[in-house]
Amino acid sequence: MKLHTSKTRATKAINRIKRVVILGNPNSGKTSLFNRLTGLHQKVANYPGVTVEKKAGKIRGGQVMIEDLPGTYSLLPQSEDERIVAQTVQSWRIAEHKPDAVIVVIDITNLEKNIYLALQILEWCLPTLLVFNMIDVARKKGLLFDLNVFKSRLNPDALVATSAKTGEGIEEVRNVIVQLVESKKAENQNPILLKIDDRLRPVQDLVTLIQNYRGQLNFSPLIDSLRLIASDANLEILDGLLTGPQISLIKEEVNRAREVFHYQGINYQSLEATLRYDFIENDLLPLIQKSEKFDISLSERVDHVLTHPVVGMFIFISVLGFIFNSIFSWAEYPMDIIEGAITWVGLSIAQSMQDSTFKNLIIDGVIAGVGNVIVFLPQIILLVFFLGVLEDSGYMARMSFLMDNLMNRIGLHGKSVLPLLSGFACAIPAILSSRTIEDRRDRLIVIMLIPLLSCSARLPVYTLLISAFVPHKILFGFLQLQGLVLIATYFLGLLTALFIAFIIKNIIRRENPFHFMMELPPYRLPLIRSLWWRVYDSSKLFLINAGSIILAMSVILWFLASYPVNENKNLSSTQKLEQSFAGQFGHFIEPIIEPLGFNWKIGVGLISSFAAREVLVSTFATLYNVEAHDKNETMLPLKEAMRNDRKRDETPVYTTLVALSLLVFFVYAAQCMSTFAIIRRETNSWKWPVVMLLYMNAIAYFASLIIYQGGCWLGKV
Repeated sequence: MKLHTSKTRATKAINRIKRVVILGNPNSGKTSLFNRLTGLHQKVANYPGVTVEKKAGKIRGGQVMIEDLPGTYSLLPQSEDERIVAQTVQSWRIAEHKPDAVIVVIDITNLEKNIYLALQILEWCLPTLLVFNMIDVARKKGLLFDLNVFKSRLNPDALVATSAKTGEGIEEVRNVIVQLVESKKAENQNPILLKIDDRLRPVQDLVTLIQNYRGQLNFSPLIDSLRLIASDANLEILDGLLTGPQISLIKEEVNRAREVFHYQGINYQSLEATLRYDFIENDLLPLIQKSEKFDISLSERVDHVLTHPVVGMFIFISVLGFIFNSIFSWAEYPMDIIEGAITWVGLSIAQSMQDSTFKNLIIDGVIAGVGNVIVFLPQIILLVFFLGVLEDSGYMARMSFLMDNLMNRIGLHGKSVLPLLSGFACAIPAILSSRTIEDRRDRLIVIMLIPLLSCSARLPVYTLLISAFVPHKILFGFLQLQGLVLIATYFLGLLTALFIAFIIKNIIRRENPFHFMMELPPYRLPLIRSLWWRVYDSSKLFLINAGSIILAMSVILWFLASYPVNENKNLSSTQKLEQSFAGQFGHFIEPIIEPLGFNWKIGVGLISSFAAREVLVSTFATLYNVEAHDKNETMLPLKEAMRNDRKRDETPVYTTLVALSLLVFFVYAAQCMSTFAIIRRETNSWKWPVVMLLYMNAIAYFASLIIYQGGCWLGKV
C-alpha cells in the first residue's frame, strides 16, 4: 500500500470543501445514516456487503461533503472492500488527504464486534464522532448504558445515540458535524486505548526508532510497530514516506523484535487484536447491562424455524415460488393497461400523420420497439420490491446461512451466497459485492458464475415467451403454470452455477480449508422509504434504458429492416423485410442457429441483445411491425404476431419447443456489454470477460441444441 504526496492537491487543500468520512461495520446502519444526512438514497439492506464503493454527497442544508465508505470490521484488510477502507485511512498520513472529521457508526446492540474499528479510528486523533446507532433496538432488548461514561472512557470529540431507521438523533449528529469540521484538534498525542503491559517490552526499541520518523509517518509509533511486526505486508506503508536506508533500519529492528516474541512464546501476529479485545472485554462491555425481564429475542425464536436445515429450506423454496408466481398474477392487469395505452398512442399517431418514412419510423421503430419493452415495467417493479423486502427484513442473510453448507460442499466460500443471490436483480452490483470475498480464487469464480443468475433484464424476455407459449393453467387451485416455468428458469441458472463450481472444486483443489462466520442481523420491518427509493431507482433505470439504449437500437433496427428500399410492388412486406439489411444478416447467420429451432429473426434479436438483453423484445416488435405493412395492421400485439408467424411451408415459426429452446438459450447466454465492462474493471484483464463470453455462449448453444433436437426426436418416437 504505497502513499505518495501530491503538490496539486496540497495547493488546493486550503480552499477545498470540508470533508467528513463515515465508517462502520457492515450492517451497522452506516449507509442509512448517510442517507439521512445527505438526503440521498444509496442502497440499504439488512445484510453485510452492500456498500462496496465510496459514496459521497453534501450534508442537507450545508456545504460539508460526506463520504460513505464500505463496511469493514478492521483496518487490517481481508477482502477487496476492506482494502478500499484501509487504503483510504492510510492516506490520512498525508496532510491534504485527511478528512476534517470522522464519523464511526456503531451498532450498540453488538458493541463487542463494532467497537474494535472505532478504537482503531480513534488512534488517528482526528475530530471524531462516535454514533451509537440502533438505540431503538437496544431499548427493545432492554440494554442499559450511560453515554457519558462511554465518552469519558473512549475520549471521542462527541458521542451521539441515534436510530437511523426512525430519525432519532439525526439532527444532533448534523449539528455536531458542523462543529467538528471547524474544530482545531491537536494531533501530537494519540489516545492510549491499549492495555500497556509486559507483552509490549520486545517492541519498545522499534517504537523508539519509529518515533524518530513520526513527522513523516504521522501516526502512532506504537500501533505502527505492532502492525509492522505482525505482517510484512504492512511494510508497504513505509514506501514513499521514508527513504530506503530508513526502511532497512526498521526492517532489521522488526526482525529482532519478532525473534524476542518468538522466544517468549507470544503470538506477535495477533498482539494488537489481543490487546484491543482485552480493553473491550475489561473496560467497555461491563458498561452495558441487560434488564432481567428481557429473555430470548424474537429474532432468535424465529431463526429456530427459518434456519432449520429442513423446514427452513422448504420455506425458502416456498418464498421464491410465491414471488415468481406473484410476478405473473399481480402484474397481469397493469401490463394490460400499459399495453392498451401504447396501442392507443400508436393508432392515434397513425391516424393523425400522413404516410411517410418518418411516420413508419415513429410507429414501427420508436413506439413499437420501446413500447413493447415498457409493458414489462410492472413485473420489474414487483421483482425489485420483493428482493428489497427480503434484504431489508434480514431474510436474505438467512438464505445465505441456509445455503452455506451447500456452498462448502461444492467448493465455494459461504460469502459467495449473497453476491450470487444479488445476481437475480442485476449482475453489476452483484459482481461489485463479491469484493467481500477475501480469497482471490473464490472471488474470481463467483464473478464468472454471477452472470448465470437470471437478472431483471432477462425478465421481459422470459415473460414474453412464457406468456405467449405456455398455457395459462392454474395448478392445485392457486399456482400458475406460467409462474412455475418462470421459477424453473431462475433455478436452472442457479443450479448450473453450483454444478460448474462443483466441477472447478474437483479440478482445482483448495490447499487450505476455509471457515465462514456470518452475523445474522435481527429481523426488521422493511422501511417503506427504503423500498420506495429502491423501486424508484430500478424503474427509473429501466425507463432510461428504454429511452436510450433500447430506443437507439430500435431506430437502428428499423433502418436495417426498412432499407434498402425495394420498389417492386409484387413483393410482399415479408419478402421486402427478408431482402433488407437486417434480413440479409439474419439469413447469413441462420444456418448456425437453425439446429436450435431459431429462424433469422431470432438471430437478429440474439445479436442485438448484446446491447441489453431486453432489446430482444424491441427487436421482435420492430421486425413484426415492419413486416405487417401490407396487412394494414398498425401496432400489432407482439405475442399475437409471434404466434401467427409462419415459415414458407406454413408451419409455425414458434412452437412451445422453440420457445423453450430460446428460453434456455437466454438463461445461459452472455449478452450484456455492461457486465463485460465491469468484469474487465474488477479483474483488470480482458481475459476473463472473453472466457465468460465463450463458456456461457457455448453452454447456451449446446443446451438449446439438446432441448430442441431432443424434443424433435421425442416427437417422432
